[in-house]
Amino acid sequence: MTRLSDSEIDERLSDGAWRREGDAIVRDVELGGFTAAMAFANVVADAANEANHHPDILIHGYKHVRLTLSTHSAGGITENDVALAHTIDGLVAGG
Repeated sequence: MTRLSDSEIDERLSDGAWRREGDAIVRDVELGGFTAAMAFANVVADAANEANHHPDILIHGYKHVRLTLSTHSAGGITENDVALAHTIDGLVAGG
C-alpha cells in the first residue's frame, strides 16, 4: 500500500470530521455515556476486523472516543485509512 501525498490527504479530509495529526488521521466522537462509548468502540472494532485494518481506539472522559488511523507498514496515511474512515463515518451517522 502506497502512502498518500500531502495534497491527496488534504483533498480526502476536506469535507469531514477527520483531521491530520502527523502520519495519521484522527477523529473524536462524543457519545451519550460510557456504555455508548464502549458499544461504539466494539462496533468500530468489528468493522476494522472486517476491513483487516485496525485503528487505535481511545475511550476517555467516559463518553469520548478518539480514533486514530495510520498504515504502519507504509509509514503513514494510505487509501486503507481513508476507506476505514468513511466506514466509521457511516457508523457515527448510525448506518
